[in-house]
Amino acid sequence: MALILSVLGKSPQLGSNCFVAPNATIVGDVQMGDECSVWFNAVIRGDVNAITMGNRVNVQDGAVIHCTYQKNATLIGNNVSIGHNALVHGCTIHDNVLIGMGAIVMDRCVVHSNSIIAAGAVVLEGTVVEEGAIFAGVPAKKVKQLQTGSTHAEISRIAQNYVHYAGWFADYNEAK
Repeated sequence: MALILSVLGKSPQLGSNCFVAPNATIVGDVQMGDECSVWFNAVIRGDVNAITMGNRVNVQDGAVIHCTYQKNATLIGNNVSIGHNALVHGCTIHDNVLIGMGAIVMDRCVVHSNSIIAAGAVVLEGTVVEEGAIFAGVPAKKVKQLQTGSTHAEISRIAQNYVHYAGWFADYNEAK
């Protein structure tokens, strides 16, 4: 069963129709929207500050979401996919964003809507990713401006796929 813990009197709040894998960890001041999924070995740690997630956010296997004590909460919009083994820390991720596998998004970053952070990218502290951009590399830099319509559709498709995948575990959800 997933590890869901209160910290300093604050307990995670999950929206409706969410899937949390049996070995995922969610602690503290975490607010999660509807149709979210937290996959195997993912950690969402709202112990030192708040983490707020919109609807249809998927936190894939091994990903970590955290924040900075008394400085930077983590805010995540709707239709956001956080790839396998990614780290999202003390930043703001707007709607319809894809954070690639193994990417790192550091404190005080702002990733605007319809953007992609490429796999393995390291988005340094305080970086602002403009709407509809792909950022890649170490340190991450803008490598391409995307056409908003096609990007939005692809990012939404991935987020919706994870809602679908979570449905495969409906028996697990009902047994909890």
